[in-house]
Amino acid sequence: MWEAVYVIEGLLKAGLSVEADTVHADTQGQSAAVFAFTYLLGINLMPRIRNWQDLKLYRADPTSKYRHIERLFSGVVDWDLITLHWQDLMQVALSIQAGTISSPLLLRRLGSDSRKNRLLLAARELGKVVRTVFLLEWIGSRELRQEITATTNKIESYNGFAKWFSFGGDVLPVNDPDEQQKRLRYNDLIASAVILQNTADMMQALRAMEKDGIKVDVDDISFLSPYLTSNIKRFGDYKLNLERTPEAWIRDSLFAAPAFSVRKPRHA
Repeated sequence: MWEAVYVIEGLLKAGLSVEADTVHADTQGQSAAVFAFTYLLGINLMPRIRNWQDLKLYRADPTSKYRHIERLFSGVVDWDLITLHWQDLMQVALSIQAGTISSPLLLRRLGSDSRKNRLLLAARELGKVVRTVFLLEWIGSRELRQEITATTNKIESYNGFAKWFSFGGDVLPVNDPDEQQKRLRYNDLIASAVILQNTADMMQALRAMEKDGIKVDVDDISFLSPYLTSNIKRFGDYKLNLERTPEAWIRDSLFAAPAFSVRKPRHA
């Protein structure tokens, strides 16, 4: 449930040139508590939720009745709990935004005693409200569903594209945070470099088509993807020239003896 909290924390600390106001995620990137903290931070959480019909929708009060959609609601919001801990929730949100509290520390504090657990319950209660509104908008807007699906597909396409370059495996083999960070950053760096090259190649191909009199529809260009791998030699080229004259140092006595010992047949 805290996967998106780490994403939000990274988003706030990334130092981006533009201020991001929307986070897209899949089912694992959302929960009631995460909806609450994104709302408090002014970020729109727009996840693609599988089996959304299994989630509860909450009415504002027990007496509220809704035409046509009454059967969707199976819970009631506890506004008293939200009001009681509203100031605490705001303090946590401001601490996350200011970078004075990290996601792991937040987890420990929320689980340390009963008062903090009540704070977590309040966050979940607020998240139920925000998620209910989101689900109602999602159900009622085909455009919103299409936007979320398209954006999430792009994210998953990039993840698969970057994973293709990490041909050594998904597991981080070392327990050194610096080395782990290097591997993640270098993987993104390689993926970004190839995306840039693919984009440049596609632009040149489009210009060549126009030069040859082939009509290029702008709407068709929007369906192009820079996540191409068929044109990439992931392992490079390895060329062996057996006709090349050996370099002089190979015949040096320093290397000749070890080389001869390796080639010398051994008898049991």
